Amino acid sequence: MAHYRCALIGCGGMSALHAAGYASHKNCEIVAVADTAEDKARARAASHAPGAAIYTDYVRMLKAEKPDIVSICLWPHLHAPAVLAGARAGVKAIHCEKPMAPTWGESLKMVAACDKAGVQLTFGHQRRFLDAFRKARQLKEEGAIGELVRVEGSCDNMIDWGTHWLDMMFFMNNETPALWVLGQISAPRWREVFGLPIETQAICELKFQNNVRGVLFTGEDNDIGCSIRLIGSAGCIELRGGEKPLWVQGKGGGWRTPKVVGSLHSGEAVGWGVHDLVDSLRAGRQPELSARRALQATEVIFATYESSRRRGRVDLPLKPKDSAYLSMIENGDLKPKRK
Repeated sequence: MAHYRCALIGCGGMSALHAAGYASHKNCEIVAVADTAEDKARARAASHAPGAAIYTDYVRMLKAEKPDIVSICLWPHLHAPAVLAGARAGVKAIHCEKPMAPTWGESLKMVAACDKAGVQLTFGHQRRFLDAFRKARQLKEEGAIGELVRVEGSCDNMIDWGTHWLDMMFFMNNETPALWVLGQISAPRWREVFGLPIETQAICELKFQNNVRGVLFTGEDNDIGCSIRLIGSAGCIELRGGEKPLWVQGKGGGWRTPKVVGSLHSGEAVGWGVHDLVDSLRAGRQPELSARRALQATEVIFATYESSRRRGRVDLPLKPKDSAYLSMIENGDLKPKRK
């Protein structure tokens, strides 16, 4: 049975969830951890891998330890350099935190490099493993709301949280590709998360190849009464917060709340994602959190920014490789005010 040498790059908060996943998998051993802050690396090793080697330079770690699997738990602007380093080092699999990268070009470059090197690349869209989302999709597949017509979502921002909700739209619509995106963003005030500037408010509409529509509302005044809504020809499914996260309204007209385990948010799902990527590596199958699936949501994010820049619809595939949002800030077309 395969035994995998695993390593962590970045030892902040999320790394604990990654480490727990590897530590609980019978085929994995965490052999090394790396962080520019040595105290963080030592703390992570102490909590999840007492025998792991400690590094402050992940390139040295990759060369010296030759891990099979690497988790990258860094801020988004550091993802691409670390993924490319892992691909060059000959690792078998790389699991990276979301969002993919600050630009569309970097996102594509990571996937291309790993494809060329034969490296399995995954990203942290772990909500695919949560019971509420899986049961919602199952109910949709069973015809509880008729034919799917539209998927709606609301969250705080487009690139950090929105990447999850857009990924869920593809998940609910059976990974059907998107045809086009029409969007607008507003940024009168400066906001950022993990070093990435984020909008104050945005709207994104997309059309899938099967004619299903998707709409995501972010930021201020984004309340649609739930987190995600599936609208069908004969009913509706809503995913909400609280003790009853799944609500279904079918042909009878009344709402019912099927029992589900957990909520819409769970750190435990990060570990399930780790287990899946390890098992998929052993089996030679596509992991649930594959980079190809992550690209779908990521392309819609950057197409929304591009649509705002050009003031028009963006047909996919997306051609500009920058982030139109970052470019508009740099050239002064957007001027979010700092405090």
